Amino acid sequence: MTFFHFGNCVALAYIPYVIIYKCSGLAEYSAFWKCVQAGGAYLFTQLCKMMLLATFFPESAVVAGGLDITGEFLKCTVDLADLLGLHIVMSKFAGKGQLKFMIAGMGWATAELVMTRVVPLWVGARGVEFDWKYIQMSLDSNVSLIHHISTAMLVWLYGRSDLQKSLIPVVLLLLGLACYRPLIVEILIHAVGLGSWTLLLAKAAFTSCVALVALQMYLGIPSQLANSHY
Repeated sequence: MTFFHFGNCVALAYIPYVIIYKCSGLAEYSAFWKCVQAGGAYLFTQLCKMMLLATFFPESAVVAGGLDITGEFLKCTVDLADLLGLHIVMSKFAGKGQLKFMIAGMGWATAELVMTRVVPLWVGARGVEFDWKYIQMSLDSNVSLIHHISTAMLVWLYGRSDLQKSLIPVVLLLLGLACYRPLIVEILIHAVGLGSWTLLLAKAAFTSCVALVALQMYLGIPSQLANSHY
């Protein structure tokens, strides 16, 4: 029974990644190793962020159960390095615009999934007692997949010379919201007292809104330009 629960959690976490890889056209372009390279770039970026945080932003003393807004803000500011990493990854790959941000987003999200959720699922989901938090963890990985792909799309849009000038502030705003999402989540947890399921639903709604706006701006670019080289 415990292994069955573990299998369900793994399937819920991983199968959407496989479906998007197969249905987005990445499989047709044999982009698997490019996604692996993007995942390697994710690992390198996280290492640089950890070194930066440890060097310049030491942990501050916070009362248990309290919220260190300054510390969380600084940590989220360091997450701007992810945007630079995504930009570098996309600049290294030649091909259609959709292919570029899909490779970067898929590689980023998959690497995060492997590094942050495989061990907790393996250790916890195989436990004797059933716990909904592992189902929530698997669903949250799907939200992260949408988040990373939409963020990569926004980075790609910002680098377009043919993007309408009036849309640049919107892109910057959405990128800022994407980077500071953890801080927003922490504020909601402490200020509103959201439960685990409500919080997951709020994160899914927030990510979906950002993704839909980014998709709308992407569709607004003429197809012959959207498919051109970066």
